[in-house]
Amino acid sequence: MARTTPLGKIRNIGIMAHIDAGKTTVSERILFYSGKTHRIGEVHDGAATLDWMVQERERGITITSAATCTEWRGHRITLIDTPGHVDFTVEVERSLRVLDGVIALFCAVGGVQPQSEKVWRQSEKYSVPKIAFINKMDRVGADFFGVLTQIQEELGANAVPVVIPIGKEENFNGIIDLVQMKAIYYEEASQGHHFREEPIPEDKIEKARRWRANLVEKCAEQDDKLLEKFLDVGDLSEPEIWDILRRATIAGRVVPVYCGSAFKNKGIQRLLDGVIHLLPSPLDIPPVICERDSTPRKPSDDEPFSALAFKVVADKHMGKLVYMRVYSGTIASGAPVYNSSQDRDQRLGRILRMHANRQEQLEEARTGDIVAAVGLADTRTGETICSSAHPVYLEAIEFPAPVISVAIAPSSRQDNEKLGAALYRLAEEDPTFTVEFDAETSETIISGMGELHLEIIVDRLKREFMVQADVGRPEVAYRETGTIGMAGEYRHVKQSGGRGQFAHVCLRVEPLPPGSGFEFVNAIKGGRIPLEYIPSVERGIVDAMRAGPFAGYPVVDMRVTLDDGSYHEVDSSDFAFREAGRAGFKQLFLKTSPELLEPVMSLEVVTPEDYMGPVTSSICQRRGRIESMAEQRGDRVIAATAPLGELFGYAGVLRTLSQGRASFSMHFEHYETVPFSLAEELVKKRRAQGRVR
Repeated sequence: MARTTPLGKIRNIGIMAHIDAGKTTVSERILFYSGKTHRIGEVHDGAATLDWMVQERERGITITSAATCTEWRGHRITLIDTPGHVDFTVEVERSLRVLDGVIALFCAVGGVQPQSEKVWRQSEKYSVPKIAFINKMDRVGADFFGVLTQIQEELGANAVPVVIPIGKEENFNGIIDLVQMKAIYYEEASQGHHFREEPIPEDKIEKARRWRANLVEKCAEQDDKLLEKFLDVGDLSEPEIWDILRRATIAGRVVPVYCGSAFKNKGIQRLLDGVIHLLPSPLDIPPVICERDSTPRKPSDDEPFSALAFKVVADKHMGKLVYMRVYSGTIASGAPVYNSSQDRDQRLGRILRMHANRQEQLEEARTGDIVAAVGLADTRTGETICSSAHPVYLEAIEFPAPVISVAIAPSSRQDNEKLGAALYRLAEEDPTFTVEFDAETSETIISGMGELHLEIIVDRLKREFMVQADVGRPEVAYRETGTIGMAGEYRHVKQSGGRGQFAHVCLRVEPLPPGSGFEFVNAIKGGRIPLEYIPSVERGIVDAMRAGPFAGYPVVDMRVTLDDGSYHEVDSSDFAFREAGRAGFKQLFLKTSPELLEPVMSLEVVTPEDYMGPVTSSICQRRGRIESMAEQRGDRVIAATAPLGELFGYAGVLRTLSQGRASFSMHFEHYETVPFSLAEELVKKRRAQGRVR
């Protein structure tokens, strides 16, 4: 089939922001004004098209990233609406990995908030071009230019307004387009569908000229020839502004800024124009570099097929859906494909274009498409799907480790049979959700990114999989590490008639800087231990690190060097050296003055000034450290850090202290040493439970 939309007219974009900045509301307006939907679905009514999960509609928040496709001015836009809550950061991470551009949304009152910073850093990691939209200009306390300054100073972005607001709060009437130098007013009777362009009011013309000069100057700085023209003439033409602004945006040198009020139906059409004018098509993005051989794969239908599976969904009607971004080539439904990550041939079933939880069947997928596939039963998140004749290995997606765990048990024997299968399917969907079985306590342990994350998982078990389960109190994902270096040897010798077991290793254990992980160094010389036994020693050490000898938690940030050893020609084996590595590490680690590490969260609390005293006291009582206090439009903003273990149930405490008027958000910051007295209690408790082997 011939391509219906030229590759240069495709935009794969996402919307990212702090929770409650209005991402889903903006998405709903985009669908409405582009003609994809014929009514506006409101988040507060539980009727938003992209918030299709029952849990999303009940809570009024986005939990899973939803994809849809629409058209605007002859361009096809694939839009992914991502969650703002920190517990669901995996959805942002994997979406940004495959998107070409993104709309960074900011609340005109809240400005740059903690999760705004986090998602901004995630987009920088993947070098995703951005345009900014300052939403909620109709709210009390809205400050467009204040938020613009925050974007510039706190995020370090070269933020350049393309439009500025006409009025603010209840007097927010429209916007001024600085490129065309026109005032735009939106008709409320048509829900903003119709708008009129008028000359800029006399009392706004001076301000508009000043900001137009700022836009033109920022554009001229990006190109030497345009800079010469600007210095001679003092202005640039409209095509010149769009051309240089587009190139600078794609290169990440400029972040164009729009504004409006999605809820009041103002400013969205100009934002859509900005998506078309400024964000890249697949042709504007550098060719994908294959991970293992650095071979570039150009974005073209004529290239061999390659795609990245970035999301897996268990659909109760369709079975397993694999969302994938096609980077090159074409693929037809029913065609054979190759999973290079697993070295396995598979067959592609149906190809679907998604609109939230509704599907449109396609005959084929082409370069630049974001589609869902049925039939790839063995494919997992982050794996490469390609042509077997031209295999490639695309860069996988890195996911954060879970920080909170709970024990889960079936409520009845009937549920026992279904629980394992349901948990497996949920873990397959979400790489930040893990399931483990603790053999010592005979408990199933589930781990995730926060209390809400695990609450949603348990709710989905009941509603989607019809499994009733009992959940224990949340547990923190502690870690353990050594503080001093230590060297020693271990002999594994067993003789029980016939062939015995012999392995002798000399190990050196050293602490590494925080966040370094595990490092194994082979320093064997002269064949003192045969080469084939070295990996067995490393595997034994890794086995011991999974449940550390100090308190039974995973060991991190350690270097282990294998310096020397010996073997027996008959009695030595892989198993013997694995046991020697495991037992030798455990023995040495206990001599390194081990300590426990706990996850520390970055905390932002917004409270009326009347409740400042009780709120700050509550943070200090939770071993929190207050980093700063600031004033934001009549409220006080407290930035602090506190251990995750002290923050369980904090939302309820905060509501009680402030009569429901304070709010807080948190995200994982780093690991810190647990105070000695608390660590001692934890170790005693773990040993009493039999969790230390």
